[in-house]
Amino acid sequence: MSSSYKNNYKKFLRQTYLVIAGVIIAVPFIIDATAGIKPHAFFGFNKIFADTVPTKPKNAGPVKPVSAPINLKDTAIVPKSGDSGAIKLAGDSTFLDSTRVTVDTFKIPVASKDSLDATVTAKAEDSMVLMIKEKQFYLYGNANVKYKTVDLTASKVAFDQGSGVMSATQTKDTAGKFIGRPVMNDGGQSFESDTVEYNFTSQKAMIFHTKSVYGEGYVHSEKTKRMADNTIFGFKNGYTTCDLDTPHFSFRAKKIKVIPDKLIVSGPANLEIQGIPTPLFIPFAIFPITQGQRSGLLPPQFVVNQQKGMGLENGGYYFGMGEHMDLTVRGDVYSYGSWSLTASPTYRKRYKYSGGLTISFANTRLGDPSVPQEFVNSRDFHIMWNHSMDSKARPGINFGASVNFGTSSYNQYNVYDYSTRVNNNIGSSISFSKTWQNKPYNLTVSLSDNQNLQTRDVSLTFPDANFSVQTIYPFQPKEVIGTPKWYQKVGISYTNQFRNQAYFKDSAFGKQAMFDALQTGMQQTVPISFSIPVMKAFTLSPGITLNEYWYTKKITKNFNPNKFNYSTGTRGALDTTYTPGFYALHELNTSLTLATALYGMYDFGPNHKIRKIRHVMRPSIGMSYRPDLSSGAYYNMQYDAQGHTSRVSYFQGSVIGVPGEGTFGGVNFGLDNNLEMKIYSKKDTSANHEKKVKLLDGFGFNFNYNFVQDSFKLSPISLYARTNLFDKLNISASGTLDPYVIDAAGIRHDKYIWNTGKISPGRLTNASVTMSTSFTSKDKKAQSKMKELDSLQNAQDPNIMAAAQQRQLQQIRNHPGEYVDFDIPWRLDLSYSLAYTNQVLPDSGGFVKRITQYVNFNGDFSLTPKWKIGMNSGFDFTNMKIAYTNMYISRDLHCWQMSINLVPFGTLRQFSITINPKAGILRDLRINRSRQFYDM
Repeated sequence: MSSSYKNNYKKFLRQTYLVIAGVIIAVPFIIDATAGIKPHAFFGFNKIFADTVPTKPKNAGPVKPVSAPINLKDTAIVPKSGDSGAIKLAGDSTFLDSTRVTVDTFKIPVASKDSLDATVTAKAEDSMVLMIKEKQFYLYGNANVKYKTVDLTASKVAFDQGSGVMSATQTKDTAGKFIGRPVMNDGGQSFESDTVEYNFTSQKAMIFHTKSVYGEGYVHSEKTKRMADNTIFGFKNGYTTCDLDTPHFSFRAKKIKVIPDKLIVSGPANLEIQGIPTPLFIPFAIFPITQGQRSGLLPPQFVVNQQKGMGLENGGYYFGMGEHMDLTVRGDVYSYGSWSLTASPTYRKRYKYSGGLTISFANTRLGDPSVPQEFVNSRDFHIMWNHSMDSKARPGINFGASVNFGTSSYNQYNVYDYSTRVNNNIGSSISFSKTWQNKPYNLTVSLSDNQNLQTRDVSLTFPDANFSVQTIYPFQPKEVIGTPKWYQKVGISYTNQFRNQAYFKDSAFGKQAMFDALQTGMQQTVPISFSIPVMKAFTLSPGITLNEYWYTKKITKNFNPNKFNYSTGTRGALDTTYTPGFYALHELNTSLTLATALYGMYDFGPNHKIRKIRHVMRPSIGMSYRPDLSSGAYYNMQYDAQGHTSRVSYFQGSVIGVPGEGTFGGVNFGLDNNLEMKIYSKKDTSANHEKKVKLLDGFGFNFNYNFVQDSFKLSPISLYARTNLFDKLNISASGTLDPYVIDAAGIRHDKYIWNTGKISPGRLTNASVTMSTSFTSKDKKAQSKMKELDSLQNAQDPNIMAAAQQRQLQQIRNHPGEYVDFDIPWRLDLSYSLAYTNQVLPDSGGFVKRITQYVNFNGDFSLTPKWKIGMNSGFDFTNMKIAYTNMYISRDLHCWQMSINLVPFGTLRQFSITINPKAGILRDLRINRSRQFYDM
């Protein structure tokens, strides 16, 4: 072979090698350019240029997610010198996982004018593909990109640096199901969609088939355009409060505009239920999405009332007056002329005070004006005020108020909830208290009011002042060394109570009859006492108490045979005469009490179910002496035409009490008992497996015997008992036994009942028994609810929460069927009360026996997980009538709720059915149909 041929052959080989090498190098670029959005499929390019993560090698550990903050301000890609396996985009300290990427030290400058003003951070669980020449990168597998306030998560993310557009899409898994729907959060807004296209340069976004969350509402849109100022424009939209992907209902509108943190505005909208359009259209819609306080209209609710006619209820306006105050004005109007107006301002100052006032006026017209006996025109008012003061605002000083006052017929015509109509008593209290720091002084000044809506009786107390000095020990040194002497335990205190009170009918409010019934009095009490141990097991307690009573009015009652007695329906009643003046009475009591405790135990042995029974007795015996200092305070009052009399005080019914008549020198007896037992229990974790059970928390009696009295030396015997059986049944009972004989006219004789041949400790003059219990099935979500409640209370101002809870409580009372807990399968509350009186009532003409017996029950149970039935009712055994009854049926419709309320008995009977969304923002969007009936 010639040398020229050899040289040409070598030259040919070199050229061939260069061509093959060029082809090898160029082919990946060509394939990569034609591969479109699937560059991760070409492993050769990735391996050579290390712009993707290689597959997991054999015997390697688990694949770690790739995370890399990427700065796109510059476009030159420069590997960090000296760091093998790191990719750094110029101008940023960005790294890929060095355990998975191998990079040669080379520099490829790429010119670009694009620049961003913040860092873009990206990560993915599967892989990150970086296209150097095309200036593109791709993220696969739960990808996440963050830029400023934008946080985007999707199954697949692609970014083109040249256009500045980032695209996020979902992918399919091996089963063909879509996974990893793009979710973009920006400035508190959340978007879930099929595809998201975001432009980093203009900061605008185009979102397809999106689901956005705004407070309690959701917006489903086929196409959404998000502007740089976060304003949203939507095309083919649906607004709903249902959280399902296919909502049960929605308002369909072609175009909407969303102004962040303000409102959602749409054009004409149609209500769809289960995807089916309804005939209900609205010309436009405004859905507020504001946070915090905003003024605005409160839409009314259309109702049909059988007596008042068609009407609009609870319409009005909310005035947001800033951080410290707001005002809600609501009104009702009916076609038959009835109307009502309510103003409810609330105020608050953090760490200082909070309160709220509700003033209501109502004009009720019922019946036909042409028939006077059936026509009612009632004008009523009702005032409620609550005020509380933060204990840290002024230590030692507290001011609070809870006022509930109004006309007796207001509830009759304007209130329909169960608890308010059953309770005929309303009360008010306003109090101011001051405690002197480092001093034993306390002062309380209050106003109280109690009103019986059925009898229209009013009890008004103002002012009611109490000043007290806590017990001080004048003979005790500042530093006690050793065992204190008996005289060092002598304590003395002081109490001064001033009270001004009046009993009258509500129609006499502010009139002369109210001032005639006004009683004023003051009582001063100075007790001196101490206790010393005697023989270790006994405690001896001497004491002296001085009481002083001041009165401004003397009351005299005389029998008038010509006066009509409405209680008996016959002639003959008492006339009352008031004599103003100043009257003072004194009372002195001395006592010496000896008390101890005795324990008894009966052991059944370790083989019995009942292991032990323990009985504790706490007897006490005392001697007391009271001289007669009430001369001229008592008189004989005739109370019937037969001339029967009763010994009463001129100050009977006084607001500060009356001292006892006559001299007392005798003995006081008392005995308190406690009974418990221990039973075997497998659930008990102790070594003996014993569980303590209370049989009787306390039961006993008290009485005294007067040695110096001429007759009736033995006092009535007071009995009591209380217990809580099995931690379920609460029982309390009390009674009084009179040991003396009483004739048919109710006159007592100085003769014991057991001396007449009867085996009896005395005649039962009064007794009462109350029992209550509650049964509730287990709530599986109880712990999560408590955590949610705690977090809500911690996040909110407690003063603001108190006012909101009051409004919510009133709403629950008015519509119990709309506020049921479907997580509790069943619940039952029972209570029973029995009261008995057997005594002489002078105003009733003699001996009167009365028995009242009442049972109350309320509860609910779930027919299915979505259906619940409940009832509040009771039975009056005295009148043999069913009490005010309220029944309801509730149906959970996921995002809606249906409730049926029924009051079948009583003066007010009503029926209503309501269907409304659960979300508070659509609370006024309800379908309501009601009927009410009055028995005049």
